[in-house]
Amino acid sequence: MSRDPNHQLAAVMAEAGASNKGLAKRVREVAQRHGDYVGTTHVAVQRWLDGGGIQRQTAAYVAEALGDKLRRRMTPKDLGFPDTSPVPAPGYAMRYPDSPAETLRVLESLTHQRPEDGPVDEASLSDSDVHSAALLWLVSRPDGLPTDAPATRRVGMRDVAAIRTAAGFFMQLDFQFGGGHAHKAFRHYFREDVLPLLCAGYSAKVGKALFQAASEMSQLLAWSAYDSGNHALSDRYMMSTLRLTQITGDRVMGARILTNMSHQANYQGQAPRAVVLARASVEGARATATPRAMALFCAHEARALSTSGDHQGAGRAMNEAERHFERADSAVDPEWLSYMDEAELIGEFCHCFRDLGQVPDAVRFAERAVELTDPKYARTLGFCRMVLAQSQLLNGDLEAAVTTAGLAVEAGDALQSARRRRGGAVPARQTRAARQRHRARPPGRSGSPGHCGPP
Repeated sequence: MSRDPNHQLAAVMAEAGASNKGLAKRVREVAQRHGDYVGTTHVAVQRWLDGGGIQRQTAAYVAEALGDKLRRRMTPKDLGFPDTSPVPAPGYAMRYPDSPAETLRVLESLTHQRPEDGPVDEASLSDSDVHSAALLWLVSRPDGLPTDAPATRRVGMRDVAAIRTAAGFFMQLDFQFGGGHAHKAFRHYFREDVLPLLCAGYSAKVGKALFQAASEMSQLLAWSAYDSGNHALSDRYMMSTLRLTQITGDRVMGARILTNMSHQANYQGQAPRAVVLARASVEGARATATPRAMALFCAHEARALSTSGDHQGAGRAMNEAERHFERADSAVDPEWLSYMDEAELIGEFCHCFRDLGQVPDAVRFAERAVELTDPKYARTLGFCRMVLAQSQLLNGDLEAAVTTAGLAVEAGDALQSARRRRGGAVPARQTRAARQRHRARPPGRSGSPGHCGPP
């Protein structure tokens, strides 16, 4: 279908002396000034000049960018963009959304943002934002399903099954090829196939299952943004997904989001924040989670406490995780928890022992994790190998460390993971600290698979 060129936009750009690339850069800068991130390029500008459509918020940023250049107020209408009146900048995406409707608006806006277009390795949430969100979730009551949804389309369990099947597929892509591999496909599917269903008609049973499945998909978007290195975007997805779980009172998925947030904070060296988030996940899910889920949440509390150097607390959390895992087969778990097996638990523990400076235990548990981890979890296997290489190095076995690190690098070539490229979640300063703790620690007995606490 032919489109009429946007002569108004072309005229204003000419008056401002703005090239396609120059305008695209200014639009990105304006968006960032508002706490937002857009992927505008010169290709998008040319599409607008040719008469192509534009998102309402982006149109507002274009008007502000050209207005700044010309030193006068511009509106999207002045630029030939129809029905694109300015809307508030999405600063609300930085905090815990107030309502289900706002949650869905934020999530829809996030699906237009690419991880590669935002700042890398930069957090966007303050401690007060995070602590407030954790507290609000902990004391929340379910909102209940929307009752004013139009009946033009009815959602059934087949639709829910399709979303869960897609989530499983995307999750495996993430494990095997990294978060950067398919984030675009994640975003498109979530925006075009999942979000519209949340605004359709459904029974109470279908609606609850639908929102739970949507939360699974949304947390994958959060996780893949994190793995791609865009922590600001991941923060927003996680905060909004946490709020999404509140609609139906899905405490287990909410706890999983808090665990993911703890994992990310730990990776960024924010140990106190990681501890708070992990403990919130444990306490928030304790009444409803299966033993396998509780093992996961307690293991991540142990990870955060290990990074903090809390030997006693980490030992307690590891023992608690192990006790829960011993009863893992006594309950029916959600499908998304299938990856939490013995290899995953031991892998979490090897990270803990490394960070605590318990080098012999770190080597032993990392070796076992590498042995047990299914190669389809390529990223997890790579991290376990890196922990093993670091621990072997700290243990004085340079040749083994070099060999193990070589295997990790070689096997990880296909992974599009910013975390994996950095070699794991522990900076060099932590490795040095672990070495110092190991040298200073008096002789004592090592932990064992049956007793995961520190000696």
